[in-house]
Amino acid sequence: MILVTGGLGFIGSNFVRYLIEGKKYEASEILVVDAYKYGSNEENLEGIDCMIIKGDISDYILMSDVIKKVEKVVNFAAETHVDRSISNPKAFLESNIIGTFTILEAIRKKNPEAKLIHISTDEVYGDIAKGSFKEDDRLNPSSPYSASKASADMFVLAYARTYGINTAIIRCTNNYGPYQFPEKLIPKTIIRAKSSLKIPIYGTGRNMRDWLFVKDNCEAIFVVMEKGEKNHIYNVSSGEEKTNLEVVKTILDIMKKDESLIEFVEDRPGHDRRYSLDSSKIRGLGWRPKYSFREGIKETVRWYLNNEDWWKPLATEKILHPTPWKLKW
Repeated sequence: MILVTGGLGFIGSNFVRYLIEGKKYEASEILVVDAYKYGSNEENLEGIDCMIIKGDISDYILMSDVIKKVEKVVNFAAETHVDRSISNPKAFLESNIIGTFTILEAIRKKNPEAKLIHISTDEVYGDIAKGSFKEDDRLNPSSPYSASKASADMFVLAYARTYGINTAIIRCTNNYGPYQFPEKLIPKTIIRAKSSLKIPIYGTGRNMRDWLFVKDNCEAIFVVMEKGEKNHIYNVSSGEEKTNLEVVKTILDIMKKDESLIEFVEDRPGHDRRYSLDSSKIRGLGWRPKYSFREGIKETVRWYLNNEDWWKPLATEKILHPTPWKLKW
């Protein structure tokens, strides 16, 4: 049995769907634990008949009980939005650090044979002007969010070395696709463009990211879960680097909206200029992204336009705010 924490969130729910709809595992073999926080949504797994338990990964009693029943743990549960971490960093410490620590303790004490796949982020490396980060490069996080994820990574590596726990860390680039919470750049752009609202872009819009379609990331996670070496780190990237401005212009072009909707707004503090990962290690396991950026964006735009009932209750004025880092969360 597999435990998926944060399975009602964006990447977690896509991964559960990938396992079941791709016939990798039966629904009865998957257990989801989710705290039902703002980024969680039961509709993300509508029609999926796996067991879902409402609970926080920081709850040691709960995690001890569920972890002793499984062979693999895939930890997606996390606070992930940089803007929120700037205004309320404590929530990120509690979820991303204490939560990961609790999972590790439950494995150590209740099921030391379980394999932990810990989902991290490219942001733990900080930004890079040229070239791409490899798995053994030093960590240099820039925001409270990335600092909390880097801390969690260090705990995973320490428990692997000290206690012999079987772990793997996946550091992926910017994911996008169906079921992504509307506060993130791509869904926010689609939703605002649909209503012909101004599209806010931080600074000059030249911040560069590698954009990874979520279905490709799910396949990468599965490959590491099944074939990855014990206690290794795997970078996952598409190799398709685009500026935020390029991303927004692509979406507007697909939606046949005018670029006059673009509005440059005050940049957030500590905004990293460029992320880039060398993913040759996981490609050595046979993984390759299947979606080009253009293909992935087209599918994403189509999904949001066809699923207004999903995002409309979530897309409040606060969630779609042009500079959310200024808000009190």
